[in-house]
Amino acid sequence: MPVEIRRSARRTRSVSAYREGDRTIVLIPARMSEAEERRWVGVMLEKLAAKEKDKERRATRGDAELAERAGRLSAQYLDGRARPDSVRWVTNQNSRWGSCTPAEGSIRLSHRLQGMPEYVVDYVLLHELAHLLVPGHGPAFWRLLEAYPRTERARGYLEGVVAAARLPHPPDGGPAA
Repeated sequence: MPVEIRRSARRTRSVSAYREGDRTIVLIPARMSEAEERRWVGVMLEKLAAKEKDKERRATRGDAELAERAGRLSAQYLDGRARPDSVRWVTNQNSRWGSCTPAEGSIRLSHRLQGMPEYVVDYVLLHELAHLLVPGHGPAFWRLLEAYPRTERARGYLEGVVAAARLPHPPDGGPAA
């Protein structure tokens, strides 16, 4: 992976690095010597690699836990009939909370659900599990979700999150007038 060094006169002591496409960008002070530059590039490449490895490890563990959770929810609320082949967290869903592809047996949940109350994540996961059994959102689909006692509460929570995101935010970060 190519490394691009960007020197900055405004940068006096700090060194940082990030990935941009297939390149690594390292930002360093303009006055740094070539020897120090080489040393810092090595340090920053190691830090980025460790960070990426940790992120991958967390994602794998999170996906495994999510798949186990799906199995428990299916057993508890759907008589174990919904059996996904794949359940994963994804970062490319910003307009949906989750998705299901019944033909592939795959369920994807938006990373935006992470940190929300457990009952909300359970509801979205059950919603997608139900799609493995019933396509669409007809009466038969909603009957399946009636088994989960917090369906309405979770839906209300998610509607509140969506509504709050649409509120105007004052430019100074203070409370809206």
